[in-house]
Amino acid sequence: MKRLQACIISTTLGLTLSFAVISTQAEPIGPLPQLKIDQAKAELGKRLFFDPRLSGDAIISCATCHQPENGFSYNQPLSLGYPGNGHFRNVPTVINTVYKKVWMHDGRIGTNLNDVTREMLTEDYIMNMDMRIMQERIKQDPIYIKMFADAGYGEPSNGKVRKAIPEYLKTLTSQNSPFDNKKMSEDANQGLELFKGKANCIACHYGPLFSDGKSHNTGVPENLDIFLNPMNHQAFIAYNMFMGNENYMSLKRDPGTHVQTHKVDGSDMGKFMTPSLRELKYTAPYMHNGMLATLPDVVAFYNNGGGKDSNKDSLLKPLDLTEEEQQQLVAFLESLSGEALTSKEYVWKQQFPVEYEAIADWHNIRN
Repeated sequence: MKRLQACIISTTLGLTLSFAVISTQAEPIGPLPQLKIDQAKAELGKRLFFDPRLSGDAIISCATCHQPENGFSYNQPLSLGYPGNGHFRNVPTVINTVYKKVWMHDGRIGTNLNDVTREMLTEDYIMNMDMRIMQERIKQDPIYIKMFADAGYGEPSNGKVRKAIPEYLKTLTSQNSPFDNKKMSEDANQGLELFKGKANCIACHYGPLFSDGKSHNTGVPENLDIFLNPMNHQAFIAYNMFMGNENYMSLKRDPGTHVQTHKVDGSDMGKFMTPSLRELKYTAPYMHNGMLATLPDVVAFYNNGGGKDSNKDSLLKPLDLTEEEQQQLVAFLESLSGEALTSKEYVWKQQFPVEYEAIADWHNIRN
């Protein structure tokens, strides 16, 4: 049934700004559904995820940026880039990513994790891997030959790599969070009531992932390091050129989901996908560009009415939460984080062969 309610718009971490809308009943929050996992395929995917030989220079792996000790994200505002490049966005966690239907901060991939894996491996400012070379590297490793066979994949191939890594990602799901176990503190319980009531975060953060899977603009300030650091900026330019964004050489803001809609008036600029709120305890800093360092910073930011943006909804306004209420809301958000996924069950801890030496200064190599 439709109802008039005080709604909240969210950004990439997304907490809350009130305005009146007509909305439908949100999917209830609750535990994540169980997944069926092929253990042999997942174990192969785990080794691939941590193997630096899957990058062009054989020095960076998926885990270089998606670090287990940081909730499979990265502890700096902006991601690392492939050597010779920087990056222009914060690293999202891959914990629970298998439950998503749309990926990337700008939502540009809405097909499957096979496609996400391919883009991360082959994009020149990320891992810069020629998949024909990757296939040959894997075929030269007898451990991979056996693991592919044991997984029922037969001979190693690029397509099977793009299946095995998503199978491993199924193992990276929230484990034993206080919220799921119904063992929250009193402050967290009070925060849950605020989440559903006065703050009404649930308007955009609902369902098992605590995300509506949509994009919103709440005025997150730009990270100027994207434009002041030439390494970051060249990756930003290359990305926007490839995505067909207008005037990409003159852009001084991240266009966000404009890459999908390309509205002529630019009113879609600065919108980003609502992220999951799970595992936030491990994944600071926050937002698509890492501009907010802590969860109290995020809650305070939205309590004050968010940032300034010409495309931010004109009805956005402060939440008027007290200091105590803000602390309670933070306590609830922290209760959505479970056990750290850092054991050998989730992390490949064995050494890799070193027959491919890391290329120290690849961009000055000449044939």
